[in-house]
Amino acid sequence: MEVVLEMTLPRNAESAPLVRHTLDASLRGLGVASEVRADIALALGEACANVIQHAASGMEYEVRARMDGSRCVVEVIDGGTGAGEGDGSVIETEWGEPAEAAPLAEHGRGLQLIRACTEEFRIAGRMPRGGAVVHFEKSLVIG
Repeated sequence: MEVVLEMTLPRNAESAPLVRHTLDASLRGLGVASEVRADIALALGEACANVIQHAASGMEYEVRARMDGSRCVVEVIDGGTGAGEGDGSVIETEWGEPAEAAPLAEHGRGLQLIRACTEEFRIAGRMPRGGAVVHFEKSLVIG
């Protein structure tokens, strides 16, 4: 069975828990192990927080998730503009966080957390509309 979620959300703090709970309910319905669901929820929450805080423009963002019983693929799409726009390049440092946060920094670990919790992770410019697409994937363990 394949489950596909597509949500357009307002860029505000209340939207992140909504999308996390919606995706988690779908994963739980598929019988995905709680540890895997927790990793996906953390990665999704960090991606949403970055869009809410750092997107340069736009009042909304999109979340797309596809689960096929063996893999979960998530994309968080902002409508902002900025450096790297439209060229397909990886724009991680332009998206709001440095590649490596300072050891004692209070902020700047979101992308590191996404990378640590998922198996595939990338950020690309969004052609031709601008903004960025955060893409991550995680294998699903049923049980």
